[in-house]
Amino acid sequence: MKFKNFLSLKSLIVLGFVIAVIPLFLAVMYAAFGMRETSALGRTVNTHVFEQTKTIRLVLQKASDIERKAKLFVLLSDPTLRQPYERQSYETVRASFKQALGDLLKLHVDNKIALLVNELSEKENLIYQQIIGSDDENNLELPIDEAFQGLRESAATLSREFENHVDHEFNELHQLSESLEHGLLVKGAVLLAISFSVIAILLIVLSRSMRQLDVSIRRLGAGELAEPILVNGPSDLRYLGNRLEWLRTHLLELEVSKQQFMQNVAREIELPLASLRQDAELLAGETDYDPNSKRENTVLHLCANIEKLNTVSEELLRYSRINSLPDSKRKESVNIKDLLETVIDDFQPVLSSKAIAIRMLARPVEISGIPEQLRAIIEQLLTNAVKFSPEGGEIRVILRDAGTLMELEVEDEGPGIAADERDHIFEPFYRGKAGDTGDSDGPGLGLAIVKEYVANHQGKVEVIDARQDQQGARIRVQIPLNGEN
Repeated sequence: MKFKNFLSLKSLIVLGFVIAVIPLFLAVMYAAFGMRETSALGRTVNTHVFEQTKTIRLVLQKASDIERKAKLFVLLSDPTLRQPYERQSYETVRASFKQALGDLLKLHVDNKIALLVNELSEKENLIYQQIIGSDDENNLELPIDEAFQGLRESAATLSREFENHVDHEFNELHQLSESLEHGLLVKGAVLLAISFSVIAILLIVLSRSMRQLDVSIRRLGAGELAEPILVNGPSDLRYLGNRLEWLRTHLLELEVSKQQFMQNVAREIELPLASLRQDAELLAGETDYDPNSKRENTVLHLCANIEKLNTVSEELLRYSRINSLPDSKRKESVNIKDLLETVIDDFQPVLSSKAIAIRMLARPVEISGIPEQLRAIIEQLLTNAVKFSPEGGEIRVILRDAGTLMELEVEDEGPGIAADERDHIFEPFYRGKAGDTGDSDGPGLGLAIVKEYVANHQGKVEVIDARQDQQGARIRVQIPLNGEN
């Protein structure tokens, strides 16, 4: 429990960021270390190869000098004229050659090159022994050409083998670099996958909590108060869920209180109305019908008012039961165009009595909704339009698919709705200026019921400006096609 309380949204984001950044940091450090190691190895190989190359070139140069000095020593040295510096010069070149061979072996060359170095040294020794061996005689003979040829071949073989050795060293360095690069890619990919996995898990946890909050808010907005609100995830998001649960219970209590109040009012009105209706009927039955009788007119006016009060009582009960009916949340696919045409057909007698024409522009639109409530929305909007339309007027109905929304517009040619009344006409019991003129009767709950039904479908209803050169009321209903915002 303490661990869950610790995981607030802020701490979860920081923890996820740290966990996601650590693999990336390790990947960068590993790449830097690998590059540093490769660079150091490359410098070492280059330095080693450079020293070996310089020494090999010196050995080959000294081998060539020995051959030249040996030939000059034999061909140009007369025993009677031989000078001490001639042999000394030969010995100096030979000593330099031996020194170069020794320096080459100190560079830790591979065995094959070492063997070739020894072979080159032995062949030089053979030439030296032949020259020194004939030095005591009066007539020096040049060593056989095969000895010099062998020396040159050994030097050439050493040169080729060293070139192969250099190629091999650089190939190994290249393979090592490729191997290190591949390792960096693999390890970097693994570390990146870990980072993305951590980020994905974090997003899943947060999105699940946010989705639960979104669904809860939508349910509250739609008046679905039966199911408790439960939000999992970080502690602060759970706290928001608890506050929404408190709001749900509070709204539920208010809804129950409102329903009870309206039902009590309706019941309190119902009994006196029944008694008044009986008294009015008895009063009407005690007198002969006389249309000019003041008493008869009073009785008729009393009966009409009783019927109005009875309508108010029925509308109160209907309004109080909007969100309490057990089947009011059952939604199904509804073809609004077919439903609209059916309602208009049912309204034909009323339309004909006032010679009202309906001009309809409707496209096929299907939404997920409650058929009874959708029908009631259309009926109430048409009822209001008929009430306020003049004799011989026209009602315009537009139904269309506006992206993710269904739009239904009903416009009449009546007196219209004043701008300062547009925010109030959907309130219960509100009757605007048109109602004060006597053109409208009823308790003023029709548009309030429309608003509740539209809210049950996560939509909105509003009064918009009339079309050009028109002054009547124009009401638009927007409902999401799939039942969600």
